[in-house]
Amino acid sequence: MTATAPRVLLVEDEPTIARAVVDRLVAEGFAVDVAADGPAAVDMARACEPDLIVLDVMLPGFDGLEVCRRVQAERSVPVLMLTARDDETDLLVGLAVGADDYVTKPFSMRELVARIRALLRRVQRPAPDAASAPHPPVLRIGPLEVDARARRVRRDGREVHLTPTEFDLLACLARNRGAVLTRAVLLEQVWDWADASGTRVVDSHVKALRRKLGPDLIRTVHGVGYSLDSA
Repeated sequence: MTATAPRVLLVEDEPTIARAVVDRLVAEGFAVDVAADGPAAVDMARACEPDLIVLDVMLPGFDGLEVCRRVQAERSVPVLMLTARDDETDLLVGLAVGADDYVTKPFSMRELVARIRALLRRVQRPAPDAASAPHPPVLRIGPLEVDARARRVRRDGREVHLTPTEFDLLACLARNRGAVLTRAVLLEQVWDWADASGTRVVDSHVKALRRKLGPDLIRTVHGVGYSLDSA
């Protein structure tokens, strides 16, 4: 993060939407750069090194999923996807290539700003200090090893690459091993959301974790939430 205004890269090819988002973000105190297609977005992300990217899925050149994949391969940066398609497969693909959150069009500017601020707060969190942390720096649950300080995960000794949000969600479940955490609690602790309006983002990230870690660790308690148990 910069010491002054957080820098946001907005990638949006619809001029009306782009102008409205830029005006609101500038009014909220952000510095904003804009790209209107996939290749320009990748070049600009490399040049301006934004603190966060707001990224439309449907773009000329190549789509937002490919932009996210290329940007994350070079530098880890929080990504908030904008999508007009409220389809679970599209959302899972976005999460798989490194997106942290998504907003479905049409969206309110208030919701967009709240999601951006919440995501920036999360990436500013300091790493846990080994001397003062209430939990050991490395949590071992069955075949799973979660290293909080190094932010690394292994299953059966094999390292598993997780996005920042996936790691935060897994670490939250690991710290509360065996307890059933509701979606509202997970939204508050992982996403810093004060309401439970985004429960699908929790479900989508859990599905992404299961694809990477296997289906046997995270248990669904229907009507309640999720629990991390030993396999």
